[in-house]
Amino acid sequence: MKILAVCGLGQGTSLILRMNVETVLRDMGVDADVEHIDVSAARSMNVDIIVTSQELAETLGTDTSAKVVIVNNYFDNAEIKNALSTAINS
Repeated sequence: MKILAVCGLGQGTSLILRMNVETVLRDMGVDADVEHIDVSAARSMNVDIIVTSQELAETLGTDTSAKVVIVNNYFDNAEIKNALSTAINS
């Protein structure tokens, strides 16, 4: 499974999100390749799941075939786990 952590510039915020997504996935026992990237580049990537904010999800629109997971607090592993569980199990 391929997952992208996406922020506006693909630097700081998406790196933090990526690390938390990796932690959550490890705790869930899910094996996935997680990368962090900017929203513009995410549009052209062939991935299973994109984790991002509501605002950036709206800019992605229908430009991606990936499941888009919205996380409001990138530091809240419980929120990340809930959002990823829903996406992975649907």
